[in-house]
Amino acid sequence: MADSPASGIEHAQQSRTDHAIERVPTGIAAFIGRTLKGPVDQPLSVRSFAEFQHHFGGLWQPATLSYALEQFFENGGREAHVVRVVNGARPPTLSLPAYGASLQLIAVNPGSREYLRASVDYDGISVAEPDRFNLVVQRVRSAGSELVEDQEIYRRVSVARESARCVNDVLLKSRLVRVRGTLPAERPQRSAGAPGGVAVGYTLSSPDGDDGAPLTDYDVIGSAASRRGLFALEGVARFNLLCIPPLERERDVGLSTLLVAARICRERQALLLVDPPAAWDSARAALDALRVWPFRSDSAVMYYPRVQAFDRLRGRVETFGSCGAAAGMIARADETWPVWTAADREEAVLRPGLRPAVAVADADRVRLAHAGVNTLLAVRGGSRTGVSPRTLGVGGGTAADWKYLSARRLALFVAASIEQGTRWVLLEHNARDAWQRARSQAEDFLAELAAQGAFPGATPAENHFVICDERVNTPLTLAEGKFNLLFGFATSKPGAFDTWLVTHRAGASRVRPVSVNRWEIASAILRG
Repeated sequence: MADSPASGIEHAQQSRTDHAIERVPTGIAAFIGRTLKGPVDQPLSVRSFAEFQHHFGGLWQPATLSYALEQFFENGGREAHVVRVVNGARPPTLSLPAYGASLQLIAVNPGSREYLRASVDYDGISVAEPDRFNLVVQRVRSAGSELVEDQEIYRRVSVARESARCVNDVLLKSRLVRVRGTLPAERPQRSAGAPGGVAVGYTLSSPDGDDGAPLTDYDVIGSAASRRGLFALEGVARFNLLCIPPLERERDVGLSTLLVAARICRERQALLLVDPPAAWDSARAALDALRVWPFRSDSAVMYYPRVQAFDRLRGRVETFGSCGAAAGMIARADETWPVWTAADREEAVLRPGLRPAVAVADADRVRLAHAGVNTLLAVRGGSRTGVSPRTLGVGGGTAADWKYLSARRLALFVAASIEQGTRWVLLEHNARDAWQRARSQAEDFLAELAAQGAFPGATPAENHFVICDERVNTPLTLAEGKFNLLFGFATSKPGAFDTWLVTHRAGASRVRPVSVNRWEIASAILRG
């Protein structure tokens, strides 16, 4: 018998809300720092170093980020989000003659390598429209180059302030320029033809752009209100690893930046990769410093030592922070092994072209691991030390399981997947039917992971649980417009659950670790 229209609608509704929870991608890194050029405080995704070079200018000696990103891709990374930050950098300007005055433009992106040019014509504009003109703005590869990297065309714009096509307003949407200062009384003059009989000529930007000073921690931290610096990451849908390369080659990122970055990572189910300080020039120096080192977080991980690589700009081997290479290594392992085993299955081996800046003996590798620091290797060891990779939560009063990188990454992966996979409830009536469907989705997701060996324990009662009913969706919860789903899973031993709470409400969804006792739910009820 054919389905009725009503049953078809019901089936469509179920297919939209009852599909399996998708696993969030892993190994996606975010990089924040100084670059040669590019948009400021606007995350941009790149999938190769060539793509980074196109948007941000490639290697630049003052930009430790450029080397870290090169090492990320060389060591196995596949996708990165780049946030450029600056300290006092100035954009170049461009002046279009306007019969004794000029239309002044200023570049959106600052820096000495922002090469712009503009052309004006009156094609298609009648003599009855003396305020109108056509404007073409281009970014070129280098000064005097004909290789156009970006272009914008604005037709029939006007210098009249009252016009709906006022150039000042139209250029507010431009990725390249803005109007600087007041508009001239007359439209800019038609651009003269270029030498050699070329019909279209261009006015070049002035060489007044400036790259600014080296970054400070204030520049990297940025502002939550204006979404600058670290807070620009709000514009990134998903990242798992965060890299903040050294402020300068011999200047470490400060504690204030690490604390803010770790907090953001905790909120986004990501891990901060911390470079070992430049002063840790031996395993003994690192171990001594770790006794009093003030930064501890289970949302951060460190790989020691720094790495050595050939600097193509200086023509010699140089030492760099390890965060980019380590992020690439983690991403590479994720291509082969599940996230809950990748850290343990693969030793921290660098690819050819990169090598540890300091030799570390096996005994010191064990000592560093007990202090929360992992060790990079140039080649795979003949005998394993038996030490699992750790987070920097060691010694910081963190949960025992989250001291281990594989357990921490598993927890973040599961939490992010369930939070993202249950957002459909925001489009449903917040009642028992939606609760049951969301619970079924989460249980199926956790059961599938359990069947693949993600959790210890032979039965569901030993390795996971999901609660989505009146116990977590109270009358007060409903009155506040919230939907809650509580779930837990074992990462080290059966019945020892990491417990998380997903909360969906209009305009915001979040997932966070919670204590089961807070909800006064007895363990017997959980297993029931």
